[in-house]
Amino acid sequence: MERREFITLLSSAGIAWPLVARAQQSTMPIVGFLSSRSPGDSSEVVAAFHKGLRQMGFVEGQNTIIAFRWAEGHYDRLPKLASDLVNLRAAAILAAGGSPSAVAAKAATAIVPIVFLVSDPIRLGLVTSLNQPRGNVTGISNVATELAGKSLGLLKQTIPTAQTFGYLMNPSNPIAKTFFDEAQAAANKLGIQLRLNRRADELRNEFGRLISPSGHLCRSSFKR
Repeated sequence: MERREFITLLSSAGIAWPLVARAQQSTMPIVGFLSSRSPGDSSEVVAAFHKGLRQMGFVEGQNTIIAFRWAEGHYDRLPKLASDLVNLRAAAILAAGGSPSAVAAKAATAIVPIVFLVSDPIRLGLVTSLNQPRGNVTGISNVATELAGKSLGLLKQTIPTAQTFGYLMNPSNPIAKTFFDEAQAAANKLGIQLRLNRRADELRNEFGRLISPSGHLCRSSFKR
């Protein structure tokens, strides 16, 4: 986020004008920060967020209030957190932490400007077009879904004799199925199978089967 200069993202979203309008009122404008993650693993994003606002002349505690809402990995909390920001009459909302936050924010309001950073905003229903997003939602698409298939191809090159690969997916993430579909399409082309794991305990059991007591991967696991 720092590399992209957060100020560019805010300006392109047209968020400056509602902030300026509310700054002229008696109370300071509120900017919402909605994240599916926790403060501990979002320090760089928060720093970039502060920097972008400062470059537009908005400093927290001086002429702007920033309302942070953290889901801390519990996606089911996001709808209520997004509604909280709308009820606070936030001038704008940054949906951080990927697609879960963006989807929840869009569902909460059709008026408050929302900025996102997601993989496939069109497939998620956030925008109708990358060139003309329309509505109150805009942001950056990193097109990361293609990496699922490319990563699988690299794994196959690394272990050419392998016929089955595990795939860990959080089904509560709105973009999870899109990533899996990309990986499955690549698997079909490569002639390999994907073993889908949806829960952490499934992953632990799988690693327990593949890893020997000494901590090394069992060679036999790559010959199936």
